[in-house]
Amino acid sequence: MANDVVAVKRALISVSDKAGIVEFAIALQREFGVELVSTGGTAKALGEAGLKVRDVSEVTGFAEMMSGRVKTLHPLIHGGLLALRDDPEHVAAMQQHHIPPIDMLVVNLYPFEQTVAKPDCTFEHAIENIDIGGPAMIRSAGKNHRSVALVTDAGQYQQTLDELRLHGGGTTYDFRRAMATRAFARTAAYDAAIHAYLRNVSGEAKVNSAQAAGTTLPAQIDLSLKKSQSLRYGENPHQAAGLYVNEAMRGGIAAARQLHGKELSYINLLDADAAWSLVREFDRPAVAVIKHANPCGCAAADTIAEAFDAAYAGDPVAAFGGIVALNRNVNQATAERIASGKRFLEVLLAPGFEADALALLKGRWADCRILALPADGVSDQTLKMHSIMGGVLMQASDAAGFDRMTARVVSQRQPTQREWVDMAFAWLVVKHVKSNAISVAASEQLLASGAGQMSRVTSCRLAVELAAQNGHKERLAGAVAASDAFFPFSDGPAILLDAGITAIIQPGGSKRDQDTIDLCNERGAALVLTGQRHFLH
Repeated sequence: MANDVVAVKRALISVSDKAGIVEFAIALQREFGVELVSTGGTAKALGEAGLKVRDVSEVTGFAEMMSGRVKTLHPLIHGGLLALRDDPEHVAAMQQHHIPPIDMLVVNLYPFEQTVAKPDCTFEHAIENIDIGGPAMIRSAGKNHRSVALVTDAGQYQQTLDELRLHGGGTTYDFRRAMATRAFARTAAYDAAIHAYLRNVSGEAKVNSAQAAGTTLPAQIDLSLKKSQSLRYGENPHQAAGLYVNEAMRGGIAAARQLHGKELSYINLLDADAAWSLVREFDRPAVAVIKHANPCGCAAADTIAEAFDAAYAGDPVAAFGGIVALNRNVNQATAERIASGKRFLEVLLAPGFEADALALLKGRWADCRILALPADGVSDQTLKMHSIMGGVLMQASDAAGFDRMTARVVSQRQPTQREWVDMAFAWLVVKHVKSNAISVAASEQLLASGAGQMSRVTSCRLAVELAAQNGHKERLAGAVAASDAFFPFSDGPAILLDAGITAIIQPGGSKRDQDTIDLCNERGAALVLTGQRHFLH
C-alpha cells in the first residue's frame, strides 16, 4: 500500500483563508485537469480567476442555508469522501445514489483562534466562528486517506503540487497518510481552542485558580500549542528550542513584540517571564533585575527612573548581563538612567517605550533585546505546568499577594509603618525567589536574597553576606527580611537579627515557632506570620 498512487480527478475546495488558493487551483486544473468543486466565496474567487468550478449546491441539490451554517453537511459530499473505492458495497451505493468520488479535499477552518484573540470579540461573534462543515469534512477525508488526499494549510500547497508532478497527477499512500496526520492535529488544536475559550468565559478557569488546593483541577486538559518562533538554543547551545503559543490566549512574554536586538534564546524568555511576573506584583512604579530566574535587584519608587536606579544598585555586579523589567513605559529620562555607565543588559522589557527613549537605547546597545508587552494587558495563567519524564505536573498559579488584614503580629513589638511597607515589598519579592528563599529589603529596595539553598539557615547567611558585599552593610540596621517558608529553627532568624534586621515576615507553622517568637521578643524585633507559603521550584 505504501506506493499506491491515486489519481486526483476531482477536488473539493472550501477555504476561509484564501491566500494562495487561486494559484493552487489554477495548477490543479490546468496542469492535471482536476475537476473543481467549491463553496460560496471560494467558488466566486476561483470563477473570477477564469477557472471552471462547480458549486457544492449543484452537487447536493440544496442551496446554502441558515446563514451558511449548512452547506457541505450532505451525503453526496461525505459519501464522496468516505467511500472505499475497493469495496463493492460502497461502489454500488455510490452508483445507486449518484455520489461522485472526491479525490482531494482542500480546507482551512474559520479563524476561531484569531477571532477570540481580539479584545473586542463578543461571545456571539466567537460562536459564529466555530467551523462545523470544515472539521466534519476533514474527519471524513482523514479517515479515508487510503483514497483521499487532504490539504489543510496554505503552506502545504507547494508540497502537494510537487507530489502531483512527481506521480503524474496522483498521490502516494505515504503522502496521504502524512497529510491526514497533520489534519487531525489541526482539528485537535481547533477543538482545544474552543474548549479553552468556553472554559474561560464560563468562569471554570477562575474557579480552578481560586481553589488553590487543586481539588477542582480539570479531569482532562487539552493543550493546543503552535510554534511561534525558533529560538537560538535551549538552556545550552547543543539543545534545540522553540516558543510555542496558544493562539486563543494573548498577553504575557509570549506575546511581546521585539523592537531591537539579537535573536531570543530559551533562557532569555525564561528570565524575561520571571522579571515581568515580579514587577506586575506592584501598583507603584517598580523595576526588577533578574539573573538565572532569580531577582538580584528590585525596587519600587515614586517614579520609574528612581525605581530603576534603586533596583540596579541592589547588586550591580550580578546585574551585569541581566534582564530588566519595568512596569511603566520608558521615557527619555528613564532611558538615560538605564543607558548610563558601563552596563550590559541581555533583555530590557516594559509596557512601552517613547520614541526618543527607544532610539537612545538602540544606539546604546546593538544586541540588547528590547521587548514591548501587549497594550491590551496580560491574561493571567490560571494553571502552571511543568514537564517530567512521562507526564506533566499541573497546579493552580500562585496568585496570592500580601494581605495585611490576615497577617498576624506574634511579637510583643508592633512593626512600624516603615517596616510594614518594607515587609509587604519583601514578601512580594521572596515569592519570586527560588526556594529556600530569604529576601532582605529596606525602603522598598531589595538589598540581597539567599536563593535556592538546601537549608534555610544557609539562605539567611547568604542574604546577609551578599547585602554587605553589595555595599548595603550599614543599611541592614533597620532592614526587614522575608522568608518564603517557616523557619524550622531559630538559628536562621538569629543570623538576620545579628546583622541588624528589625522585622521578619514569614508563613509560620513550625513546631518551633515559639523559639523564633521568643528570640524576636528578646531582641525587640517585630515578627509577622502570614500563614501562607511561597515555595518556588
